[in-house]
Amino acid sequence: MEIVNTIEGGVYLVVDPALERETLLKSIKSALAGGINIVQIWNNWPAQVDKLSLIRDIARLCAPYSIPILINEDWKLLLETDYLAGVHFDQLTDDLLDIRQAVGRKIIIGVTCSGHLDTVHSANQYNLDYISFCAMFPSSSAGSCNIVLPETVQQAKAITNIPLFISGGMTPENTAMLKLKIPFDGVAVISGILVASNPEKEAKAFQLALNNQKK
Repeated sequence: MEIVNTIEGGVYLVVDPALERETLLKSIKSALAGGINIVQIWNNWPAQVDKLSLIRDIARLCAPYSIPILINEDWKLLLETDYLAGVHFDQLTDDLLDIRQAVGRKIIIGVTCSGHLDTVHSANQYNLDYISFCAMFPSSSAGSCNIVLPETVQQAKAITNIPLFISGGMTPENTAMLKLKIPFDGVAVISGILVASNPEKEAKAFQLALNNQKK
């Protein structure tokens, strides 16, 4: 299986492994048809789940689209399967070099930024692959994320060339609105696509919003 090791932007789908398996896979399949650029498996595993089996099933859906699959937090899963292209951390860890050496292959590493530019400076220092700002708007799935001011994203763009994503309460409408005001490269979405009645349609709408096009 070809593993994609670069991220430039686009629609970043965060999937919740706690959802019923067949429903989850059906939603992912539909969203992929609408246009997804990255998939992350959220660290919200139910008890007794076979993680590697679910990762494999998600990877099989993503394979025709040649998009990277990332794991949230649990980086040691990268040692157990080649289906994963990297890891997303909710906070920066001090042992990134050790993690890269332990995995022993090129991996994507991204981090959540809750509005502190110190995280952006550290991402530059560690040569991370992307930064995701959380949360731009109130969201139940964004959990403990603080609200990020659009000006913070603007300031981050001035000090880094790392791709920037916005997340938290995102819709196609507010994505398009922010795209007119501040520079960013992609949008990360969970429920806005995953539990939509038509994930394919919503994914397409987010792609249009990122490209300043109308439905």
